[in-house]
Amino acid sequence: MNNRDKEKENLGQDRLSVLVVEDNEYMLDIFVTALKRMGFARTHRAKNAKEAVDYLRSTSKGFAGSEQVDIVISDLIMGAISGQHLLQWLRDDKASPNRFMPFIMISGAADRVNVETARDKGVTEFIVKPFSVESLYKVLQRIIDVPRQFVTTTTYFGPDRRRSSKAGPPGGNERRKPDESHATIVYSKDRVEKAAKPSDVWLFKLPNFLKQKMGSNAMRQDFTIPASVLAEAEAELKREAEGFIGWAKDYLNRLSTQVTEAKSRVGDRTSAFEEINLIAHELRGQGGTFGYPLITVFAKSLYDITKAPCNQDDNSLEIVKAHIDAMRAVMREKIEGDGGEVGQTLFKILKQAINKYAPKQPEPAATA
Repeated sequence: MNNRDKEKENLGQDRLSVLVVEDNEYMLDIFVTALKRMGFARTHRAKNAKEAVDYLRSTSKGFAGSEQVDIVISDLIMGAISGQHLLQWLRDDKASPNRFMPFIMISGAADRVNVETARDKGVTEFIVKPFSVESLYKVLQRIIDVPRQFVTTTTYFGPDRRRSSKAGPPGGNERRKPDESHATIVYSKDRVEKAAKPSDVWLFKLPNFLKQKMGSNAMRQDFTIPASVLAEAEAELKREAEGFIGWAKDYLNRLSTQVTEAKSRVGDRTSAFEEINLIAHELRGQGGTFGYPLITVFAKSLYDITKAPCNQDDNSLEIVKAHIDAMRAVMREKIEGDGGEVGQTLFKILKQAINKYAPKQPEPAATA
């Protein structure tokens, strides 16, 4: 790598502090490693949203061992306190150290309702699992180079949901004027209040704090990481595949345990199916990241089938077992990619099991 590449390799991202919030310790390590490979050396960890709030509170109070956080990267589904709750706290609570802080949500549960809820709570970016180093890099690049202005109305505080002045929000229901003549322009982040009337709009035009912190070199050029550095980070991610196999087998064992316990349970099986659904969510978010997209596909199918309200009878447990068997086969044979003919066979067997045990639809009533 020549001197020019070395200069580009670190444009000051080592001065930024990133908090990663993830309840899966394996994935937490993966994220932190990927960020460090990309030059973000100052990373902090939180195993759940409560830990994240505690750490962020400590930064505003100047406690020893804590430092100001510049970017939050958080998983969405983390038990009782979700990434959505953490986001809402950061944007709305008076104890938040910086209500303008970039917040990246990452999840395998990128259903429309989750994405739109995060957007309406003020998320900066949403990354869909399985993720890659490239997808993480592109999001960080946007946050650093082209930060969106913040908007306050009576019902919303967060980054401008329009990517440009010409674009309207999803759904096309644009109520704001394109020339900003209707808005109050604010140039200080110290003045954050809710608008008094539904017609009031405040636009915060703030300096690029991230680039300011990164230094004068970053201010003069776009944030760019050399392709060789990204390739190295991506290769490191793929080398974690062996670790993923062991992790996935443990999760499949947990699924089998839940099936066994649910079968022996008389009455309500809700807690077992909730745990099965949570494990399926974890598996669907990770498989494709480590070269096993069939795990993501089969786990997503299991996640959709076990979402509440779902059937909790023995037939439903047989469907769960069929998904476990399919994923065990992928892990046992280390089937990468789509699996070719073997993958198609597994699809066929799983579909047959679903059709066999799924509730029968009532026959349509005969008409005269």
